[in-house]
Amino acid sequence: MPVPNSATLASFVCLGSAMSVGPSVFPAFQQIGIYEEFLGISKFLSHAGAYKESMEPYNPNDYRPMEEFGGYGMRIVTRPQLYNLMLKQIPAHKIHFGKRVLNVTEKDEKVTVHTSDNNTYEGDIVVGADGAYSAVRQRMYEKLKSKGTLPLSDYEELPFGCTCLIGQTKELDPEKFPIVNEPNCQFRAVWGEGKPYTWLLFSTAEKTLCWMVMHHLDRKANQEGIDQRFRNCDNSEWGSFPAQAMCDETSNFPIPLEEGKNHTLAELYELTPKDLISKVMFEEKVFKTWYSGRTVLLGDGAVTAIHDAIALANLFYAMPTRTSQDLTTIFDEYKQERYPAVLESFKDSEMVSKVAEKGIEGYILKFVITHIPLWLWKIGLSKKVRLRPQIGFLKAVEDKGTVVRAVSTSEQKARAVFEKQQQQLDQDHQLSIAVSI
Repeated sequence: MPVPNSATLASFVCLGSAMSVGPSVFPAFQQIGIYEEFLGISKFLSHAGAYKESMEPYNPNDYRPMEEFGGYGMRIVTRPQLYNLMLKQIPAHKIHFGKRVLNVTEKDEKVTVHTSDNNTYEGDIVVGADGAYSAVRQRMYEKLKSKGTLPLSDYEELPFGCTCLIGQTKELDPEKFPIVNEPNCQFRAVWGEGKPYTWLLFSTAEKTLCWMVMHHLDRKANQEGIDQRFRNCDNSEWGSFPAQAMCDETSNFPIPLEEGKNHTLAELYELTPKDLISKVMFEEKVFKTWYSGRTVLLGDGAVTAIHDAIALANLFYAMPTRTSQDLTTIFDEYKQERYPAVLESFKDSEMVSKVAEKGIEGYILKFVITHIPLWLWKIGLSKKVRLRPQIGFLKAVEDKGTVVRAVSTSEQKARAVFEKQQQQLDQDHQLSIAVSI
């Protein structure tokens, strides 16, 4: 099954800050042969530190138990580095840039994608993999809405949780910035006092500092964000909104770079190339409609999207035929497997965002996070490593974690087909040897 990849952008744009990656995807990374290279572009995360604006530290969160529970430690990598690593695994001729999807049509057990440059691409399925603003998603939802079969919640406005300013400095001199020479990633967050902001910085394997400034929105600001999106026409790309105003608003926010020394975000802004600073509005929503006909959607967010892709690939591998009925069956199985995990992740994200809220709920959550006993913290970490899916049609890797991983029905199906085929290959090989003798 040939798999071309189409992207709206004319070229690959590497924007963004850093992200945490851990046991939930590393088994798959090992299977496809990128784990060792990933170690070289990332840093181990042992603790996540948080501070008051006075630079008084809260109790740090210890992530080292994840290595025992899930078989791998948590690591921090810059978004561009991870994307470039994954991009290298795809043959260049299978990626087409500058393609904007206008329509998706189905006929005679085939699906056709029509793009704005008057080209068409025919295949068995279409996967919308570019988030909430995916053109594939929009076209699919428009058709379902016209038929009256799209749930109301799926075409309601996306709620904006926060606006986020992100960037990555140039490579820094370790003598001036000793933090970049630390062997482990230095993750440091500051919770604003009396202001709806949280800001973070991460040291990277590139001797840079990635940073992120989050402005948590109330209901009024949320609506203003929706209005702004329409004024700017498109919020789906990184850097859609001017970042300079937010830089100016937050430049005097203190940051914990060195103990006993005063530093502010302004220093990081000055050290960051302007084309690597972007501002984006983060929307969080769990859609109910994941597929229709021969079109299926992946979730947003790095780990969620990877897990979705693994589940789909496993189901495609085990699929007996390519009929529309078989596709509907596996798309439904895909949603049944992934929806509970996506919903759980969404709820976790909602809880974290409430830490920055004013009032008693935000205060209680902040207190709990910074005073949680280690035994209870470990219970939480152990739950986060249960999802460690593997690619069922590749050689399995050893499961090293002490926490039993969750059962993946898609992986089991693919594994059964894969092992049956391997047995047949072994039998054929033995037969050929016997005939030769």
